[in-house]
Amino acid sequence: MTTHSGEAHDDKISARLNSLRAGVLGANDGIISVASLVVGVAGATTDSAALLTAGVAGLVGGAISMALGEYVSVSSQRDSERALIAKEKHELETMPEAELEELTEMYRSRGLSPETARTVAAELTAHDALAAHLEVELHIDQEDLVSPWQAALSSALAFTIGALLPLLAILLPPAEMRVPITFATVLLALALTGWISAKIGKSAPGVAMVRLVVGGLLALAATWGIGTLLGTTGIV
Repeated sequence: MTTHSGEAHDDKISARLNSLRAGVLGANDGIISVASLVVGVAGATTDSAALLTAGVAGLVGGAISMALGEYVSVSSQRDSERALIAKEKHELETMPEAELEELTEMYRSRGLSPETARTVAAELTAHDALAAHLEVELHIDQEDLVSPWQAALSSALAFTIGALLPLLAILLPPAEMRVPITFATVLLALALTGWISAKIGKSAPGVAMVRLVVGGLLALAATWGIGTLLGTTGIV
């Protein structure tokens, strides 16, 4: 029984860490997307109104897009989980003995003796058969299904927080310092998000930081170059 509780606790911790990591990555998307946009516009013009319009449009559009994508994804996942719960309920109602044997076998496969596995399965079935099968067989907690609205709002908020950084960095400094300060601010922020993401995922921070910084630098350089070219040719 202790093992069963410990695994449930570990699953919840893992889910929270994954949510935190998703938030960091969402903020990272906001940083890169809006930074690339405003730096590209800054390459073509120093007009603050144009920069503000582009930055706000990128922030709002990106946040809505992230929220919609997350809502659709999590809604699909939740629909699948509900279908599995309904299927498990039906099987428990129509073939309880077969389900008990199935639960017993799952505990045997985890290292319990046949007698202990049968006792554990029987006691859990008597207490809450559906919860036992959902957790052990499907790794689902019917009381803790992910909310699509919560996921959408979290995704939009993370993107917005990340997007505000390059937007402020491009608008607040003097015109001649906007691009260098934005480059420096964004690259430092990407290094930080890479470090945090790696720590959460227990991987090498250096690799993640370099990957994000180099990718961000290439994106900023490309959009700034295109903006400068278009501004020089008078297309914008």
